Amino acid sequence: MKKLLFGTMLLALVIVVPIPTMAGVDIRISFPLPPPIVFAAPPELIVLPDTYVYAVPDIEVDLFFWNGWWWRFWEGRWYRSHYYNRGWGYYNNVPSFYFDVDPGWRGYYRDHNWYGHRWNYERIPNQRLQQNWRSWQNNRRWERRGTWGVQSYQPRPQQQRQELRQQRQQQYQQRPEVQQHQQQRQQQQRQPQVQKPQGQQQRQPQVQQPRQQPQERVQQPQRQEQRPQAQQPQHSQPRQGKAESGEVEKQDRK
Repeated sequence: MKKLLFGTMLLALVIVVPIPTMAGVDIRISFPLPPPIVFAAPPELIVLPDTYVYAVPDIEVDLFFWNGWWWRFWEGRWYRSHYYNRGWGYYNNVPSFYFDVDPGWRGYYRDHNWYGHRWNYERIPNQRLQQNWRSWQNNRRWERRGTWGVQSYQPRPQQQRQELRQQRQQQYQQRPEVQQHQQQRQQQQRQPQVQKPQGQQQRQPQVQQPRQQPQERVQQPQRQEQRPQAQQPQHSQPRQGKAESGEVEKQDRK
């Protein structure tokens, strides 16, 4: 009875969750991790005007902090981590903040000039950033205090900001390392699709084995019911003999 119940449950599971769906869960895309950045001390950051994106200005590598994550761009791919120097993981998209970042922010930082206005930015220690970034963002600290540190600051109209985002997105897609990464990603996505039928052929015999057990259980009671039917002709033979002997006696009398 237990085997019959187990086979029924297993068959129901196969019907509800088809084998192609179960095999598709194992599809993964993997890329190499970026090399580590060696820091003599935790880095200091600056906040970029018009955004709540924090950048590390003292290195040539693009390293940002946004929304509780560290973000790093390397060889056309994006990685993120909760730490600035370890724990990187591949991020399967472009972070939404990136197209709000002005590509020339490093030059503006060196010149203390933001679009023709004096930029008195504040260098923020890493520990202070980790403790306060959420409250700064919720309270809109940088808009209210010193207008992002830019003298005579005037925010851009929303339409102009959208046009800049679209322009930066087009420039990003034209970068050779980004196009190369997209080609590699497409190739890796095609490889698991060829391997799926092999996984299905190996799993099908394992699923079909329990189906034979209920058939054997159903056939056993049928054999027991047929045994009394085979003994009925033995009781009827003497009656037939008496009938035949009576007919013989009648013929002799005649």
